[in-house]
Amino acid sequence: MKPAEGSGTLGPPATPMFRGRSVPPSRIARGLSVCVLIVLIPWIVVGLPIFYVDLCITAAIGALIVRSLGILTERAGMLAVCPLAFAGVGAYTVGFANVHHWPGGLYFWMFLGGVAAMPVGFLVGLPALRLRGINLAVITLSFGVAVNDLMVNYEFPGYETQNYVQRPSSLLNDTTFFVLCWGVFVAVCIGIWALERRPFGTAWRCVARSERATAAMGISVVRTKLGIFVISAFIAGIAGALMVGEIGVAVSANFDPVESLALFATAIMVGGGNPEGAAVAGVFYAFTPTILGDLGINQDFANILFGVGAAQALSFGTSVTGFWRQNVARVTRIWRNRRGLVDPAPQLLATAPAPLRLSDGSASDAMRINDLTVRYGNVIALDAVTIAIPRGVTTGLIGPNGAGKSTLVDAVTGFIGSYEGTIELDGRRIDGLTVHQRSRAGVRRTFQHERTVPELTVREFVRLSARRRISDAEVSDVLAFVGGPSPRALIAGVDVGARRLVEIAACLAARPAVLLLDEPTAGLAQDESLAVAQAIAGMPERYGCSVLLIEHDMQVVSAACSQVTVLDFGSEIASGSPAEVLQHGAVISAYLGDQAVAVG
Repeated sequence: MKPAEGSGTLGPPATPMFRGRSVPPSRIARGLSVCVLIVLIPWIVVGLPIFYVDLCITAAIGALIVRSLGILTERAGMLAVCPLAFAGVGAYTVGFANVHHWPGGLYFWMFLGGVAAMPVGFLVGLPALRLRGINLAVITLSFGVAVNDLMVNYEFPGYETQNYVQRPSSLLNDTTFFVLCWGVFVAVCIGIWALERRPFGTAWRCVARSERATAAMGISVVRTKLGIFVISAFIAGIAGALMVGEIGVAVSANFDPVESLALFATAIMVGGGNPEGAAVAGVFYAFTPTILGDLGINQDFANILFGVGAAQALSFGTSVTGFWRQNVARVTRIWRNRRGLVDPAPQLLATAPAPLRLSDGSASDAMRINDLTVRYGNVIALDAVTIAIPRGVTTGLIGPNGAGKSTLVDAVTGFIGSYEGTIELDGRRIDGLTVHQRSRAGVRRTFQHERTVPELTVREFVRLSARRRISDAEVSDVLAFVGGPSPRALIAGVDVGARRLVEIAACLAARPAVLLLDEPTAGLAQDESLAVAQAIAGMPERYGCSVLLIEHDMQVVSAACSQVTVLDFGSEIASGSPAEVLQHGAVISAYLGDQAVAVG
């Protein structure tokens, strides 16, 4: 490399590059630290007394259970407090296989224990389809107590006959078993990491943020919730199998519900949703009682410490490792700013992307809503409303607060299941479809209050919403079209107005047949609102979708829409071009006040 003209030195050392991208020093340091630890820890453990080796094995098993909890609590926002019940199923399976001399040995039985816990996880996950928060925690804790009672009354296979599980010859040494346990933990973390980069794993965070928004993306909330419970049970079942491998046989005391609560509190305190958090939590769980005992303090105080730590983490709004990660991200941002590494602005493609949904000419309208009536008891929210959304046109829907606009959107997208009338998409009725099925059929929507996922980057969110393979160029194109932020930006780091633009871009990335925008310019400045209005007007031509725009800003409506329908008290009172509608007497009286709004 030559020095720059006029410079006598080469300047600061070059930053390491991988595939053309500079790598922050914090990421390099983390990678090297992990590699060093993986190599050195087994050698360190060799020199420890056998008691501490056993504690390290217990820490690995605890880390696995905390990791299974972390994906439920931190990732999906579901408070499940029965991890040791799943572990008990895995342990029972290993004992049963040993007593009945099943082939395969501990290696195979360990996997079998995880598989056996999966249907139990499915059954426990069923209440999560209706319950959240403390109610779900109570249900799952009750399940853990019931399982523990069964374990007390029916001892584990091999306990009374002292038919203990024998480790394979390669695992007879506790050090090698230690390596196996932590190796399984690393493998599980890698598997979760890979899942979280697929739509199924990314959807976990969406479920935690908003189940309605998740369904509106075309993602099945039922499958996502049950799937994560099954995966959590699989991991905990493997941990239970390793527990039997450690001590040879299991007893009911190993799966006490109080211990489940202690593990849950540790996961909240340290951060079981992160691999390093689960590892540290496992170490805390294993070593804290011993340390307290050595200090002459009752070991039961360990659970109190875990509970206090969990309460402290909840009060701060983040776990210990979550706090670490926030600081690492802050340092990385400072480093990038000092290096002048600014994220590039999204760019439009040279040519418009080909629409994925082309009309076959079977119907003149992209969507038709016929005699839609919604009742809440004796209150009629919508009264026989009929609206046609033509192909390739942006249609406006306006009206005063309480006119029924959002109710109409909820009914069209499936969030209201009980209504009268019909909804047709491209000439086909979609009344019998669920929310995510309507989304997959080509009906997308935004919400009055943005429902993006702060933990994801803009690119990750757009790709998740697209539900198809989408290139970086397409992501950049759709963000540039709506004036959104950089694809690399973390959603948590952008303002509310920019998040609304990301939400619109994410819907467009799916190339819907009909896009319903519910007050998309809320929170934007006037000049930004008008820019978004111009983008909305161009959506049908560039992306091949028809648009239904709900908006209170009449300048936005006038700039974006070719035709407008007005609702008042759940009934249609006017329809036509923006200029005609906004001068209509009934509209002026019901919605615009005493003076008409000038339109261009």
